Amino acid sequence: MASQEHLGATLVLGLGRTGEATARYLASLLGSRVDSVTLYGGASSQEGERTRALEELGVRVVCGTEEVEGDYDLAVASPGIPVDAPFFRSAAARSREVVGEPELAFRESPERWVAITGTNGKTTTTSLAAHLLRAAGLAAQPVGNIGTPPVEALASRAEGSWFVAELSSFQLATTRLFRPRVAVLLNVTPDHLEWHHTMEAYAEAKERAFANLGAGDLAVVSVDDEWCRAVADRCEGRGLRVCRLSVAGEPDGPCAAFLREGALVVRLDGTEHALVAASDLKIFGLHNAENALAAAAVALELGAGEKDVRSGLVSFQPIEHRIEPAGEVAGVRYVNDSKATNTDSVEKALTAFEAGSVVVLLGGHDKMTDLASLADAVCARCRAAVCFGDAGERIAAALERARAASGAPLEVLRAPHLREAFDAAVRAARPGETVLLSPACSSFDEFSNMAERGRLFKDLVRALATGEE
Repeated sequence: MASQEHLGATLVLGLGRTGEATARYLASLLGSRVDSVTLYGGASSQEGERTRALEELGVRVVCGTEEVEGDYDLAVASPGIPVDAPFFRSAAARSREVVGEPELAFRESPERWVAITGTNGKTTTTSLAAHLLRAAGLAAQPVGNIGTPPVEALASRAEGSWFVAELSSFQLATTRLFRPRVAVLLNVTPDHLEWHHTMEAYAEAKERAFANLGAGDLAVVSVDDEWCRAVADRCEGRGLRVCRLSVAGEPDGPCAAFLREGALVVRLDGTEHALVAASDLKIFGLHNAENALAAAAVALELGAGEKDVRSGLVSFQPIEHRIEPAGEVAGVRYVNDSKATNTDSVEKALTAFEAGSVVVLLGGHDKMTDLASLADAVCARCRAAVCFGDAGERIAAALERARAASGAPLEVLRAPHLREAFDAAVRAARPGETVLLSPACSSFDEFSNMAERGRLFKDLVRALATGEE
């Protein structure tokens, strides 16, 4: 049911896709529930075709400043703006309330939401959960951090459809009333600390997905890391239904999702659903078995039948840039995992391949995260590593230290950019091995985003295959 609340004078912060989508949505309500829409683009924003298009819709656009003027009933902040940033604080001082875009979308259309969060695995789990619901004949749309802002999807939202929302810590930090029917937390490992400053603040933002759950809702929470176990315990302490998720053991309790003899099993309110063997999935690795268990728990909870969930699990294809097969040339497999922008994601990806059979490409924009655990994992699982980009030298040095300590026969190579790194990996790889782009870094030293990086990798594989022919 759509909201009829009068929103008054509204403010939008940020001129990226989220800010533009929010401004367009609010502009569609001008004259009925919205009195005015003002968008502040931020210090680096400039006037152009996009701002003129917004102004034609009735939006007042202010570029080049973060000093907000005027008074507003509601401000909607884009997720890249930290809550302690001067831009956010300036808006808060001028507004009765500041929320994020998912919070606005929820208030506008609060029925049938699923929230999926975690440091890694969000996109795969969100895509798969929506796929399983559709396989069962239920209308479902993936929204949020996966690519489509929820407010952008509101106009076309069908009656009775589910919004399966991938939500980042940034987006969750500005929620207040948000209450999904099912909320999922996959893992919490160090990331985005430049935004949140502490692990405690980062984990607290993730936990906000569960803040308003009540009787009849379901919390699906991994218990394979200590941060998540604490969340599961607190949710149970509030009397919530908690489905404990694990690929390391078989949790007790009426609700759980786990592996039993290599097969996916979901238990809901004491009833077990034996699904498919993890080896039947087209997405590889133990972490993807966990993602599949979480998605299956969501679908079963929302009414999907076992048969439909089984068929959906085995038909789901890898998503682009996430352990995505990119081709095989001269007996060497090439896999695009450009979405692996932190160390934990790479460590999980490496478990999808036979130890000692991987040539991994690592590097990009340096987040200055600790590299000790990554270096140990690469030494244990890879035969060679090619380090490139801004972070390349620091990663190479960490690998060489770990190699010296462990005695691992890891070959460490260096290259300035991804193209040269790819060429070095091709020369190093042997038939039967896998060249894996799993960078552990963001892409902003060389690319506009991780998708551009992944597409270049796939283009290089195609060019190599064509040249061989």
